[in-house]
Amino acid sequence: MQQPLLMSEMEDPKPKSFRDKLEALRTVAEDTYKSKPISHWFLLILSSAAMLVAFPASSLLSRVYYSNGGKSKWIISWVAVAGWPIPALVLIPTYFVLGIYPTPLNFKLTLSYVVLGFLSGADNLMYAYGYAYLPASTASLLGSTSLVFSALFGYLIVKNKINASIINAVVIITAAMAIIALDSDSDRYGNVTDTQYTMGFIWNILGSLLHGLIFALSELVFIKWLGRRSFHVVLEQQVMVSLFGFVFTTIGLIVSNDFESMASEAKTFIGGRSSYLSVLIWGVITFQLGILGGTAVLFLASTVLAGVLNSIRVPLTSIAAVILLNDPMSGFKILSLIITFWGFGSYIYGNYPQSKDSS
Repeated sequence: MQQPLLMSEMEDPKPKSFRDKLEALRTVAEDTYKSKPISHWFLLILSSAAMLVAFPASSLLSRVYYSNGGKSKWIISWVAVAGWPIPALVLIPTYFVLGIYPTPLNFKLTLSYVVLGFLSGADNLMYAYGYAYLPASTASLLGSTSLVFSALFGYLIVKNKINASIINAVVIITAAMAIIALDSDSDRYGNVTDTQYTMGFIWNILGSLLHGLIFALSELVFIKWLGRRSFHVVLEQQVMVSLFGFVFTTIGLIVSNDFESMASEAKTFIGGRSSYLSVLIWGVITFQLGILGGTAVLFLASTVLAGVLNSIRVPLTSIAAVILLNDPMSGFKILSLIITFWGFGSYIYGNYPQSKDSS
């Protein structure tokens, strides 16, 4: 009489208790860990830490620049790409260590770098307007809409799949941004006019839109011309795109005469010239480390993990802005933060590979 029961147990391998599920999860995690060398996990940890520390730091430094007397939008957009030699310093030794050669440049690949560099410079300029007129916490929340545009352009350009969870995430994050717009009176600085706040809001959303387009085009470049042969191609793309972005932004900085005004701006900056230079130099470093960390996570792991870390980055930036910069944090903004986090969770769930055997 016990034999049918044993056969039933053999045909139903799913865990029966919470403890069994934890054990199954531990087994999967252990197998995943053993499938990669230690160097892989070490790089992944460093890349994740770079995303979670450098991105919020660069956002706060941008806001500090404006709150302490900085006025130029071109200077902040220039700072975002001026650190292009940093990934180059990491890239060059990899050629010797791995015994590989740089990816040959053809017309299409070079043109893609030029276009992405130009778009990157324009994107940074739009975000600079956002940080000039908005609290860092608000700008960070608005920046989360880049996920919406990444999903849209990923579907249109790279033919990425869109399912119900991703559509749900798009609707949720859009609703969260609408809450911020309706509650604009509670977080606007006293020296910022209604027109400036509105323009900062609009430019930040447009910057997120362009960021989503850049993400999709970068993925297209990897698919068509670079592939996923080695991590060095990630560094190559970042170096070239940041280099061309640096060229375009430097031209804008010179034409607008903002480059010449840096000396006078440093004199009137709160904290003096040393504080002014510290904000710009650390801005250069954190911008590049954040981008390098995010790109590395995409290459070493997946867009899902990058989405998880990005969802953690948004509340980290908002909370840090409230603590360090005394940003206003109304109940509506807290509600928007919670809804945004929920939207990220929905997006991550929609992108997580589901297997038929998963319970």
